[in-house]
Amino acid sequence: MQRRLALLAVVGVVAVAWAAALSETGVTPVASAAAAAVPPRASVARVAACPIPAALRSAFDDAATDAAIPPALLWAVAKVESNLRADAQSSAGARGLLQLMPATGRSLDLNIDEPRSNVLAGARYLRQLLDRFRSSDLALAAYNAGPTAVASAGGAPSLAVQRYVSNVNLLWNSVAGCR
Repeated sequence: MQRRLALLAVVGVVAVAWAAALSETGVTPVASAAAAAVPPRASVARVAACPIPAALRSAFDDAATDAAIPPALLWAVAKVESNLRADAQSSAGARGLLQLMPATGRSLDLNIDEPRSNVLAGARYLRQLLDRFRSSDLALAAYNAGPTAVASAGGAPSLAVQRYVSNVNLLWNSVAGCR
């Protein structure tokens, strides 16, 4: 319980800092923007372009549809895990855009060394974790630290994992709803 409260506190502090940074840059928060009067010349709402590279867009969209998760969440995980590098490899042996272990790829019967298959494997694995933990924060913690570590700790097992979850959530929320 204390770890969950600590994680919530970290997420809250990051959200407050993010909101403060937005107000300093002149960006209007969504709630304030809705209350503000629409200028007479503005007739079309702008939606931010998705940062998913064009070459990978269909892989992310297809995998997100297959696993029933938002493409923005999948992109955020890939951005934090590998900075969208298909050739990334960790010291622990995780590979590809979504930094999957070879055993995870084998269990899903997918080739993690092929970018499109790596994205699909990452989406399906994340879906398994979401179904198991029923919380995006716990699923993200398990994606990073492993499901056994998260189950044993009852949450993110370390500050580094809490930071990982916060980073993914910040990126995910920054592009949620993009087109």
